[in-house]
Amino acid sequence: MLMNCRKQVHCLGKYLSISLCWGCFKWFFSGIGDSCGFDNFPSLGLEAFKNTFYFDFSPTYVGCGLICPHIVNCSVLLGAIISWGFLWPFIAKHAGDWYPAGLGNNDFKGLYGYKVFIAISLILGDGLYNLIKIIAVTVKEMCHKGPKKNLPVISEFQDDEGSKLVLEQRKKDEIFLQDRIPSWLAASGYIVLAAISTATIPVIFPPLKWYLVLSSYIIAPALAFCNSYGTGLTDWSLASTYGKIGLFFFASLVGTKGGVIAGLAACGVMMSIVSTAADLMQDFKTGYLTLSSAKSMFLSQLIGTAMGCVIAPLTFWMFWSAFDIGSPDGPYKAPYAVIFREMAILGVEGFSELPKHCLAICCGFFVAALVINLLRDVTPKKVSQFIPVPMAMAIPFYIGAYFAIDMFVGTVILYIWERINKKDADDFAGAVASGLICGDGIWTIPSAIFSIFRIDPPICMYFGPSLSS
Repeated sequence: MLMNCRKQVHCLGKYLSISLCWGCFKWFFSGIGDSCGFDNFPSLGLEAFKNTFYFDFSPTYVGCGLICPHIVNCSVLLGAIISWGFLWPFIAKHAGDWYPAGLGNNDFKGLYGYKVFIAISLILGDGLYNLIKIIAVTVKEMCHKGPKKNLPVISEFQDDEGSKLVLEQRKKDEIFLQDRIPSWLAASGYIVLAAISTATIPVIFPPLKWYLVLSSYIIAPALAFCNSYGTGLTDWSLASTYGKIGLFFFASLVGTKGGVIAGLAACGVMMSIVSTAADLMQDFKTGYLTLSSAKSMFLSQLIGTAMGCVIAPLTFWMFWSAFDIGSPDGPYKAPYAVIFREMAILGVEGFSELPKHCLAICCGFFVAALVINLLRDVTPKKVSQFIPVPMAMAIPFYIGAYFAIDMFVGTVILYIWERINKKDADDFAGAVASGLICGDGIWTIPSAIFSIFRIDPPICMYFGPSLSS
């Protein structure tokens, strides 16, 4: 076991170094220009490149393909083919009829509006279905839960008190429950944080009045409980879905005068509360399985949160200073920032500003997301394992197809690896993926520093059509 762990660490370090060196090598060829470097390599041809179908040699996305399940990677690729292969070229042919021709790339009254809102409809359909599903599972489990003092898993083995498994589970229960967090501490801490937020958030975001912030903190515990309990049961946190509910509600409540800012701020408040509860549930699960006390896990999260209050803003500042964050043509598009902003606008203004047929197409994809999820649940596993995931399909609708190609390359590598040596693939695929992702991520730090000091890459490698004689 120890030898295997050493091999995994060695593997992680090896591929981290390879990824870091590759990032450095790519940087030298990515000089000033819109299409410089390996990130814009037209590997599938120039015509496919125009529709974002190309392999951009990103270790991060290849690593994600190694980690993510095959169905997720295939769903992402399917979404890219549907959107950038068929839907967007079809809609683009109706420029001048469905929407005014000659609009900018970021104009929501044109093709860009279709991209964003159709992606939103898929995300909302998938999120709504899973929200209802997880709440139903949560309520069902709570209704069937009897008055037991021990954790539910113990009841499965009460007939065999002498087994090692029962003794192990009892030991986990004993260690986990001996350091309970006092209820008064949790309640008083939440009240103090609610008071601080109620006083400070309206100062930062004036459209979000203090009573709206207070309302968020009153509603959030019920949603946080549902999300944390559902995450504990399913390993799936739907914090963003709960946040979207708050976004629409508060944006429409405030109205046109500051409704967008109020909706986004309220969404941030709701998501921070709901996601933190789910994260703590996962930490408690980890603590339970590793024989750690609940207090130690809770204290660790407090320390990490305090560190994040300093590290996260500094990291954001560095990226904001070094890169063009949010640019549709840049490496950091911040797609969800655009999506959430447009959701807030929809909450305030309604659907009157959408381009022609956009609402009908969005409704179709929304229903399709519900139907696909329903099929995944009602069909046998041997069939459902091949049904795509709507949430994964929605991501390339807005971002592009290039990262879907990278992730598919990763899943093909993993598939072949599993066929050749499944044990090695199970043991080392995570280490290889982590190394690729970490190395590429680490390189962004010196790259950001170079950008801050205005040190540009020396070479621009550009690919274009051959010149006719």
